[in-house]
Amino acid sequence: MADENYTGVTTGTVATACSLAALDAIIDTPDIVCVKVETPKKTLDIIIDECKRLSESKAYAVAHKNPYNDPDVTVGLAIISTVELLDKTDEESNVIITGGEGVGKITKPGLQIPVGDYAINPGPRRMIVKNLSDKIPEGKVAKVTISIPEGKAIAKKTMNPKLGIVDGISVLGTTGIARSMSSDAYKNSIVTQLDVALASNITDLVFVPGNIGEKLALQNLNVAKEQIVQTGNFVGFMFEEAEKRGIKKFTYFGHMGKLIKVAGGIFDTKHAVADGRREIMVSHAALCGVDKHNLQRLFDSKTTDDMMSILDELGVSFEVSNSIAQAIHDRCKQRFDLDLNVILVDMEGNYLNNNMLFITTL
Repeated sequence: MADENYTGVTTGTVATACSLAALDAIIDTPDIVCVKVETPKKTLDIIIDECKRLSESKAYAVAHKNPYNDPDVTVGLAIISTVELLDKTDEESNVIITGGEGVGKITKPGLQIPVGDYAINPGPRRMIVKNLSDKIPEGKVAKVTISIPEGKAIAKKTMNPKLGIVDGISVLGTTGIARSMSSDAYKNSIVTQLDVALASNITDLVFVPGNIGEKLALQNLNVAKEQIVQTGNFVGFMFEEAEKRGIKKFTYFGHMGKLIKVAGGIFDTKHAVADGRREIMVSHAALCGVDKHNLQRLFDSKTTDDMMSILDELGVSFEVSNSIAQAIHDRCKQRFDLDLNVILVDMEGNYLNNNMLFITTL
């Protein structure tokens, strides 16, 4: 298996391994402890937790995702594949893939899987077909049912409910190998929000950094959850993808501590990548006439909330916040063909700037 300190395997790879083990249990030997799965990148050895033949034509296998260097909610989950060999009819494909308990169903357009089908993405489906096809006896069809018993509970911690994937998680993976959230795989997962919104003809989108921003936006703005798009730390990536899809105007809403970085041209807002909050705040405070003594106080502050308290005390908080909001707008305008309505808030959702284009008319 891949070095789990740095990478892991996708749910799609584990589902493929279980499917392969279950098929082997039917046609060859029931005591499977490890299988070789051919992924788009390389062949991986996957440990099987349990494999059992249920009849001459049916078996199941269970495996799980091992931990790797990523806060992946699917790590440790049991993934089950039940395979049944049926008689083939006409030009039917020799592999039929469906979902069972804990695998979500698609209810909104815009995703890679059509509405009404199980959320088993094309990559895992191709892997299952490729790994099983040559082993299926002539004249037979392998019906593969993927189940993830804890999937329905875990799905609440994912973006699935917002994307219209109900009653479970998705079986994902393009390369078969899982990497950390800084990878393209994570970006691909968040950009689907845009595709779902467009496919559902949802307009007047509100981009927020994460869960806190979403909660505050729902609390303060006249918007539905479907209108909210989370960017994570990948602000530049999400704005670029929005521009590619013809989304040119939207509201950028969130806590000053996150959004202020964009005013300094920082489009990956992860703290380990770049900070600059105090430098940006001090620059805009200076432009608004704050004296050197208080600029030093701002510079010595530990949080943007502390800085805003000082600006409140000086009576220039709105002026400075307006300057920062305008800088965010202008920076984005320079880099993308976008016209943003910028709304800066504190942790209670109080508005910090008053030069937004609109608040409650979304």
